[in-house]
Amino acid sequence: MSGVGDETLAAVERHELCNLMDQLGPDAATLCEGWTTRDLAAHLVVREGRPAAAAGIFIPPLAPLAARVQRSTAEKPWPELVALVRTGPPWWSLMRLGPLGEKINGIEFFVHHEDVRRVGRGWERRPADPLRAEALWAVLSRLARLCYRRSPVGVVLRRSDSRPNSGSDNGSDGGSDGTERVARSGRRSVTVVGPPEELTLHAYGRAEAMVDVEGDPMDVQQLQDSQRGF
Repeated sequence: MSGVGDETLAAVERHELCNLMDQLGPDAATLCEGWTTRDLAAHLVVREGRPAAAAGIFIPPLAPLAARVQRSTAEKPWPELVALVRTGPPWWSLMRLGPLGEKINGIEFFVHHEDVRRVGRGWERRPADPLRAEALWAVLSRLARLCYRRSPVGVVLRRSDSRPNSGSDNGSDGGSDGTERVARSGRRSVTVVGPPEELTLHAYGRAEAMVDVEGDPMDVQQLQDSQRGF
């Protein structure tokens, strides 16, 4: 991996995802149930270039439009489809704006990159990257309440990695050193422990997330059975 250094998290994850999709082809499985790499690529293109259709992810009346546009987009030749993902959003898109685009796309492309990487047996976690971890933690800290809104129990996220400059926090409630976030308050709660990469995948509902969930076994099971993400 090239790592998150001079480039943003979104740029790195987009580049590496496209390289992997080029390598695997359009019919490879993903962790998105029922989706191949072709379906995933089409989703990313629609998400960035067809905002009205993309809104169907969140607005039920627009769901048929989203499905129709995604199907037609998926029919494009595979090299063209991957090239559209690689090129990124059109010039007029809000996702072209630096800070906003990074917040929106960094975590999205990280999760979908892992959706392709972690299929089947033999996959391994990528080497630790402190800059990637910090970028994900900053965004997850703000999205966690939304991701865990359906949990029947309270949820605390706790980082298990060493955090550089841990004396500074980034504006969300939790541990004074910035290593914890309250994702959902509740009379009974569990704690999800892992590095930011794995906490992100758990928050987005990926069963392959390598985390430890601490708490009463019944509460842990309720969390694991609940729908997470958007």
